[in-house]
Amino acid sequence: MAAPRPDFEKLQASRPEFRDAEVTFTKPPNPTWKQGDGANDGGESLKKDHVEIDPNAEGRPASSNYKLLISGMVPRPIALISTKSTDGKTTNLAPFSYAQLINHDPPLFVVGIVASLEKPKDTLKNLHETQECVINIISEHFLEAANSTSINTPYGTSEWDVSGLHQAPTSVVNPARVKESILAIEGKLVEIKEFESKSTGKKTSAMAIIEGVRFWVREDAIDEAQTVIDLNILKPVSRLGGITYGRTTDVIELPRPTI
Repeated sequence: MAAPRPDFEKLQASRPEFRDAEVTFTKPPNPTWKQGDGANDGGESLKKDHVEIDPNAEGRPASSNYKLLISGMVPRPIALISTKSTDGKTTNLAPFSYAQLINHDPPLFVVGIVASLEKPKDTLKNLHETQECVINIISEHFLEAANSTSINTPYGTSEWDVSGLHQAPTSVVNPARVKESILAIEGKLVEIKEFESKSTGKKTSAMAIIEGVRFWVREDAIDEAQTVIDLNILKPVSRLGGITYGRTTDVIELPRPTI
């Protein structure tokens, strides 16, 4: 994670106060768009050239790819993952923005962890050994607490204590879910796949595929059919580049095209 600028506190103090905001629906950029019309910018984007970048170019550090990708692949969902050690004595809570839903039948999620099984982060160690976790979705009302769980602490230190978040019971896995989370998913590990660095040949990352086996949704956020979560209550927070987060307050609806 990028470090804040030295004058960050002064900069932060100069910004407007945070304001609660309802979700606003707007028209799409071009309400009269029809099939074949292409981009809605009148061809302006076609006048711009692109820079070709080889991610494995000699002399290009991996950190450059990291900065580029996290600033361009946005917004990214954040999986706040809770795990527990095999003996049950150690609990862990950590956020991962290399995360996404990849299927609904069965419910499958993927989480990328920048660590190897040989030198695992706490989450990867616990997930590998116990085969279970809880994926908690971050909302605006506990953003600061969730962010605090990214602190670099020795194994055995509980981020629950650091954050002040509260543990809630689960049904079929041992780790607790975050009580403050509008949506929490109990998960069972399907597979872990490791990847090697192109420059060093060492294993530097792991991808965990997790099956959701229980959903927990706050009762005021779910509809009667238990199929839709209210965005105005969920108020999800996404990850952008550097130390920047995003809110979901302006949305557009576009029907899927039919033949």
